[in-house]
Amino acid sequence: MLLLGALIAFAPMSIDMYLPSLPTIAAEFGVTASAAQFTLSSFFIGLAIGQAIHGPLADRYGRKPPLYAGLVLYIVASVGCALTPNIAALTVLRFIQAVGGCAGVVIARAIVRDRCDAQASARIYSLLMLIMGLAPILAPFIGGWILALAGWRAIFGTLALFGCAVLLAVWRYLPETRPADSDASAGVGPALRVYGELLRDRRFLGYTLSGGFAAAGMFAYITGSPQVFITLYGVPAQNYGWLFGLNALGLIAGSQYNRRLLLRHSADAILRRANRATVILGLALVAIAASGWGGLPGLLVPLFGYLAALGFTGPNAVANALAHQGMRAGSASALIGALQFGTATLSSAMVGLLGSESALPMAAVIAGCGLLAYGAHRLLVGNDP
Repeated sequence: MLLLGALIAFAPMSIDMYLPSLPTIAAEFGVTASAAQFTLSSFFIGLAIGQAIHGPLADRYGRKPPLYAGLVLYIVASVGCALTPNIAALTVLRFIQAVGGCAGVVIARAIVRDRCDAQASARIYSLLMLIMGLAPILAPFIGGWILALAGWRAIFGTLALFGCAVLLAVWRYLPETRPADSDASAGVGPALRVYGELLRDRRFLGYTLSGGFAAAGMFAYITGSPQVFITLYGVPAQNYGWLFGLNALGLIAGSQYNRRLLLRHSADAILRRANRATVILGLALVAIAASGWGGLPGLLVPLFGYLAALGFTGPNAVANALAHQGMRAGSASALIGALQFGTATLSSAMVGLLGSESALPMAAVIAGCGLLAYGAHRLLVGNDP
């Protein structure tokens, strides 16, 4: 379980650890805050595209071979990020880093589906969120101190070492779980046919987009929070991790309470209620950002609540989407990731395009994501009871 958590943690580790350094990177390369933020967007694009590649490979060749290849690519790209000479190269290398690292996300979800039904999967995904939830708490804090002591390039050196440690653990401890009677075919054609079938499945698409739009709100927060916290509200870079970690505690608390609720309620019923909560909290965030009421503490309250709601939306949306996918679990997991990080790319880019003079652009994108998550579930899965 700890190893699966580490595999899923590649994305938050790679995103969150360098967040405190975004203003420093912009200053060193002489670019705007939006240009530095685009290194996040390129990472999200890599996550979306890479997962679409790793999923069919995991169904055809097993869970471990694509994972080995992805981890090696991640390590090489992380070293390249540490040595990059300009913002353009960093942007490209972040894309490559994501393509490699997302193998862990795809394959960890597929392994859970290989072993469990929908209700049990939702509980395991909630437990994995406890493990991976430590990344948003620890990563910005660690990244801030690495930035202060050794510079932002050392952050990517640390990520390369993390990749090496996980690669060794996968080789030593992770079993192969792909069903022995899997008949997945290799090639682009079969992969596209499977993706076409999944996209025509209304319930799969409804659950996937519902979870994806809700999570996109979190990525809008990830993109905008360094500018809002550090630049607008004057939070020191080395203390940014404390605020980021505080909000991550909401995600952890929500995911663990979700495990208890799953003993008495269905994953779908919990998801419906959590989607309503993201709408209410997103609109409250917009109102506070527009009025300036309460300053930074006032902003943090609905942010905490929104992220706590994701502890319910994420595990239950993924579990329901994968519940009936059987032999194509790897491809389904990949498509979930591709669509979710595709929406994350759009939300991240929207925050940058709308400007960085206030907290309102970040708040507006988060609220919009909450509304889209609610709408996707209601329209494609079914009406509220």
